[in-house]
Amino acid sequence: MIGFDNEQYLRIQSAQIKERIALFENKLYLEFGGKLFDDFHAARVLPGFQPDSKLKMLMQLKNDAEIVIVINADDIEKNKMRADLGITYDADVIRLISEFSSRDLKVSSVVVTHYRGQGAADVFRKRLEGMGIHVYHHYTIEGYPSNVSLIDSEEGYGKNDYIRTTRPLVVVTAPGPGSGKLAVCLSQLYHDHKRGIKAGYAKFETFPIWNLPLKHPINLAYEAATADLNDVNMIDPFHLEAYGKTAVNYNRDIETFPVLNALLEGIFGENRYKSPTDMGVNMAGYCITNDEVCCEASRHEIVRRYYAALEKQVTGFGDSENNGEVFKLELLMRQAKITPDFRRVTVAAREKAESAGTAAAAIELADGTIVCGKNSDLLGTSAALLLNAVKQLGGIGHDLRLIPPSAIEPIQEMKTKYLSGHNPRLHTDEVLIALAMVSNEDENARLAMSQLPELRGCQAHSTVLLSEVDRKIFKKLGVDITCEPVPKKNLRF
Repeated sequence: MIGFDNEQYLRIQSAQIKERIALFENKLYLEFGGKLFDDFHAARVLPGFQPDSKLKMLMQLKNDAEIVIVINADDIEKNKMRADLGITYDADVIRLISEFSSRDLKVSSVVVTHYRGQGAADVFRKRLEGMGIHVYHHYTIEGYPSNVSLIDSEEGYGKNDYIRTTRPLVVVTAPGPGSGKLAVCLSQLYHDHKRGIKAGYAKFETFPIWNLPLKHPINLAYEAATADLNDVNMIDPFHLEAYGKTAVNYNRDIETFPVLNALLEGIFGENRYKSPTDMGVNMAGYCITNDEVCCEASRHEIVRRYYAALEKQVTGFGDSENNGEVFKLELLMRQAKITPDFRRVTVAAREKAESAGTAAAAIELADGTIVCGKNSDLLGTSAALLLNAVKQLGGIGHDLRLIPPSAIEPIQEMKTKYLSGHNPRLHTDEVLIALAMVSNEDENARLAMSQLPELRGCQAHSTVLLSEVDRKIFKKLGVDITCEPVPKKNLRF
C-alpha cells in the first residue's frame, strides 16, 4: 500500500527551494543531509517515496544548481568506510562525482576540510585535479564552534579557500556525517559577505519530519536509524518561543543553534532564522497521503533496526560493553508500543524452526500470505525460502520440485570436492542460477523465475544469521530481512 505522494513531493519541494533562493537575493547554500542516492530508509518508512526522489528533485533545478562535495581530511587519512556501501569516503566522493555528472548535474568542486597537510589528502587532491575537479582546503579553527569572534575573522573563516561558484543554488553534500558541510556553508557566507554578495543558508534534511508529533512512528523510526549516533528528537524550543507553535527537530541542530545564530549575526549583523526549524526546507510531511500505512511501515523499521543492532553485537561490530544501541532501540519499541513479535514473519519463522527442529525462515508476501522455508540436505534456509515464495506467487504446487536433485548434486560436488567447501547446501545465488538453467526446458521454472520482482518490499525473518552471499541476494531482490542473533555454528539440531 502507498502512503506517500512522490510526485507531489517533487513538485512542492523544488518550489520551496526556489522560494528560499529568492529570499536571499538569488544565492543560497543548501546543506544536504542524508542520502541523495538510494535513500532506502525514507522509502521504507514512507511507502511511495522513491529512493532517488531527492536526486530527481535536484534534477528539476539542475540549470540553477551546482554541487560542492565535502570530505574531512582525517576521514581520508583513516580510510573511513561507508558501512552501507562498503567503500571508503574518498572512493564515495569519486562515485558521487560520477553519478552527478552522468545526470548532467554540475559538480563545481570538492572541499577538503580539517586540512593540516595530511599526505593521503594531498594524494587525493592530485587525483581529483587529474579528473578536472577543483579542490579547495578548509582548516581547523581553534575553539570551533564556540569562539565566535575568532571564527568570524580573517584568522578564522578568512583563512579558508574561497570556493568559486556561479549558480544561484549551491548544494553542499558529503559522503557521510562529520565531513563539515555546515562549516563550509558558513565559511562561504563570510567570504561572500566580504565581496558584497548577500547569500543565504538553508538545510535540507528529510528526518525528523518537523510537522509530525514528536513520538510519531516515522520520527521514532528516524531515532532508530540513528541510535548508534545517540540522536534524539526534541521539541524545538526556539520555534516554540518565537511562534508559539510546536515543531520537531533533533538534538544536534537544537544544541548548535545558539552558536549558529551568533555566527550568522557576526557575519550579517542579524539572523533571519528564529529557530533551527526555520532553517529547514523539508516538505515531506505535506506529502503523506495515508498516515496509518506510514505508521505501520515505520514500526517495521524500528524492529528491523533492533535486530540489526543485535547482529552487530554478536558479530563484534557493536558496543558489547554497555549495549547502548540495543537499549535505545528497546526503549523506542516501547514508545511505539511494539515488540519484535510485531512482525508476523518473526513469529512464523520461530514456530517453523521449533516444529521442524532446524533453522527456518519466513517471508510475508504482498497479499499477506506467509511462506516458510527450512534447512534440508540440498538447500540452505534462505534458498528454500526463495523457492517456496516464488512457487506460491506463481501458483505452483509446493510438492513440485522446481530444481531436480540431478541439477543440484553437481553443484554440491563442485563446492565440497573441488572448492574445499564444508557446507553442501546451496546458497541463494546458487539456487537462483540453478533455477535459471532449468528454466530453459521447464515451464514451471520459467514461471517461478518471473515472480522474483514480486518479492520487492516483502518482509522476511531468519532464525539464524545469514551468510554474506544470502544477505546480498535479499538486498538485490528488495526483501527486508532480519535475523535472530544466532550464528549457524551454534545450532544444535
